[in-house]
Amino acid sequence: MGVHRRGGGDPTYRVGADGSHARAFTTPDGPVTLEVHPLDRSGEIRARAWGSGAGWALDALPRMLGAEDDPSGFEPHHEVIAAAWRRHPHWRVGATGLVMESLVPTILEQKVTGQEAFTAYRRLVKRFGEPAPGPWGLMLQPVPAVLRSIPSWEWLRLPVDGGRSRPLLAAVRVADSLERAGERAGTEPLAEFDRRLRSIPGLGVWTSAEVRSTALGDADAVSFGDYHVAKNIGWALTGEPVDDAALAELLAPYAGHRQRVQRLVELAQLGRPRRGPRMAPRTHLPGSAR
Repeated sequence: MGVHRRGGGDPTYRVGADGSHARAFTTPDGPVTLEVHPLDRSGEIRARAWGSGAGWALDALPRMLGAEDDPSGFEPHHEVIAAAWRRHPHWRVGATGLVMESLVPTILEQKVTGQEAFTAYRRLVKRFGEPAPGPWGLMLQPVPAVLRSIPSWEWLRLPVDGGRSRPLLAAVRVADSLERAGERAGTEPLAEFDRRLRSIPGLGVWTSAEVRSTALGDADAVSFGDYHVAKNIGWALTGEPVDDAALAELLAPYAGHRQRVQRLVELAQLGRPRRGPRMAPRTHLPGSAR
């Protein structure tokens, strides 16, 4: 569930004191707040939902938690990956089936620091989203019709520059067709969905991989172009950070399961040590921290 959380202040997501996870989103049947509890002693997961999308969300929950993910054929070729797999043998690649719900925050994360992206998403939801049903007090991500109505100066105040607002608006204009393409991904090759998504100007390989992994459960999606992924996986497997070209070679033996390797490196915290200063967020946009 945690892969859908966009920073500690995400108004659509909260973790309870008892370890439960609650997230608010819009389903094809309407809005929902979904509350999921960890495995209990009997090996069962308990969940509750509120809103008109409650039935849809509860029906989709097994898939969201990875019930349709098939790890057969995954053979760790590196001891660190084998060790991480032994520590997390039940981890699976989940799928929400909701393309826009994953795509909107992912576009906001393009080519900026995590702090900038999470701040923009938090402000976007609080400014233009709607209260979610249920007792958690969460907010819903704005739907495409609302996103299309946001004027350019409001994007800058979030702050979201034109390099992100333009592709986001281009995507929301074809939101229905993207959702249909996501539905067909169960019968069409995922490469076709990748092609459709990347045909939108400003959306590239990184954005497509992030959406395919979270919305469609693509166990082979690799976040090429990410500032950290290649360096961290390279460090875990070779002791040295690598670039995307070298990463592709390192992950070649894991074809079909490359997203699994990426997530296991993250779960096991196998990334390179970070000794340098953090990248500072930009301050030249309206609404930026100063």
